[in-house]
Amino acid sequence: MADSTRFSYPFATLQQLARDVLADAKAKGATACEVDVSEGFGQSVTVRCGEVETIEYNRDKGIGVTIYAGQRKGYASTSDFSPQALKDTVEAALNIARFTAEDDCAGLAELGELARDCPDLALHHPWDLPVETAIDIANRCEQAAFDANSRISNSEGATVSTQEAQFVAANSLGFLGGYPTSRHYIACSVIAGEQDEMQRDDWYTTRRLAGELDSAERVGATAAERAVARLGGRKVKTAEVPVLFEAPLAAGLLGSFVHAASGGSLYRKASFLVDHLGQRLFPEFVNIGERPFIARGLGSAPFDNDGVATRDREVVRNGVLEGYFLGVYTARKLGLKSTANAGGSHNLIIEPGERDFAGLLKLMGRGLVVTELLGHGINYVTGDYSRGAAGFWVENGEIAYPVEEITIAGNLKAMFAGIVAVGNDVLARGSKQTGSILIDRMTVAGE
Repeated sequence: MADSTRFSYPFATLQQLARDVLADAKAKGATACEVDVSEGFGQSVTVRCGEVETIEYNRDKGIGVTIYAGQRKGYASTSDFSPQALKDTVEAALNIARFTAEDDCAGLAELGELARDCPDLALHHPWDLPVETAIDIANRCEQAAFDANSRISNSEGATVSTQEAQFVAANSLGFLGGYPTSRHYIACSVIAGEQDEMQRDDWYTTRRLAGELDSAERVGATAAERAVARLGGRKVKTAEVPVLFEAPLAAGLLGSFVHAASGGSLYRKASFLVDHLGQRLFPEFVNIGERPFIARGLGSAPFDNDGVATRDREVVRNGVLEGYFLGVYTARKLGLKSTANAGGSHNLIIEPGERDFAGLLKLMGRGLVVTELLGHGINYVTGDYSRGAAGFWVENGEIAYPVEEITIAGNLKAMFAGIVAVGNDVLARGSKQTGSILIDRMTVAGE
């Protein structure tokens, strides 16, 4: 459990605050109540061109109270933990509930759905990081970028950040759970220049345990390599070709799938995946699983925002959609059961293939590697997909030259069905993990 000396409040105090809110809500006549109590703190240091640019400290806390008066729901929050402030917040939530419309899907999770046990998933790893050490790490990161190539002409900075938080969630059915977490990162963004041309790129590493971060030098050097590689970018002629999304962007494709398969989109009929359970969406070799119990996982959690117990599950098996992403409310809207996804997915992982990035290039032969996407041109009702992009043109299975000022377009349903391969170059930066993804055909619009 959390080291109380690192936080403003002992964990037991957060638990007691939650109990006090539940008791007050019951005394005031609420038929049900749920409460979240949290606090967090952190430090971020940014160095630019060898000089300290910013040193930021953050510390915050809050209590959110949801009150149910029958099928009416009200919410209020406060950052004041005093007894009077908590009573005022409960009263405010109750007043809101009294004046909202009834909703037959509103309410807490079923008792049997709530998490009983909270296994220790090792999500809290403090990083004792004196500001002088953070500055040194940031300086080494940025200097590694300058040392990597003489064409690195400027920097947008290197940042070292450490964040910790703890929370308690509870409701009037007897659920009470919570735990501390940590998240640290090192990031670098630099500019490469050649004659009148300038290109920028960045790289970062993030983990719950600082010892698992990539080295500062590797982060800086990678940012430099990526920026220099973009120099000499060209447009290409409009064509239909295979497109390879490198791993960081492939996670975004996985995010688009989650959005389309989420309860909010489905019950509003705002998704091209309405009524698609049991249907084949991907090629047979594609398997997507949710793994909420990975130790130190960036998306690990024993329960979701409703307090519903998470579980390992197969979302896509042999290309077939076997599950949506549902919280209690959206599940009721659809006449289904919660999948413990209130608040998002938990370590959603596409099973990697056998090829590395170079192997995917060879498999593609000729086409486009996408390393940057611009804009938000996705219509989830139809699945139509159109984004500004930059990357590299590939000939004979090898990168030929950088490409910029282009647009890639397709349809998500066709793109999912047209996946040719998933790489083994998995990059774990959040709750969605995948290697690079090769799609058989998209429209690349250029000259």
